[in-house]
Amino acid sequence: MSLPNLTTLDGAPLPADALDGKVVLFVNVASKCGLTPQYNGLVELDKAYGDRGLVVVGVPCNQFGKQEPGSPDEIKDFTKTKYDVDFTLLEKQDVNGPDRSPLYQFLVGDGEDIAWNFGKFVVGRDGEVVARFEPQTAPDDADLKATIEKALG
Repeated sequence: MSLPNLTTLDGAPLPADALDGKVVLFVNVASKCGLTPQYNGLVELDKAYGDRGLVVVGVPCNQFGKQEPGSPDEIKDFTKTKYDVDFTLLEKQDVNGPDRSPLYQFLVGDGEDIAWNFGKFVVGRDGEVVARFEPQTAPDDADLKATIEKALG
């Protein structure tokens, strides 16, 4: 299985080649969560590894405590103003349940449901899921960084 077509927060299709041959870190994000400060670390990962082929992709989700209630413009304004996010943000998606998005069907496969906001998936250059990290795993976690480094080659 390969990544499905993706739509950005602006409602535009993410170009098919935007992720080709890249290592991608997908993170289900929320603006009103206790883990929201992880945006800082995600921005740092994007800066530290972007030149080597890492693409950080945030996926807003409102399924956990309704902690991402905003419109696309509100989400974009919040993340840019508060955390200086300039990595890709996708349209709001369900990550669990009967309306789980095609992206999360791909990422989760037969695995456990997403536990909360800021769950992380590393997808290798070949488009296969390399690793999954739980929400409490901070972006500067040594195991997460080692997984990214290994995937980058």
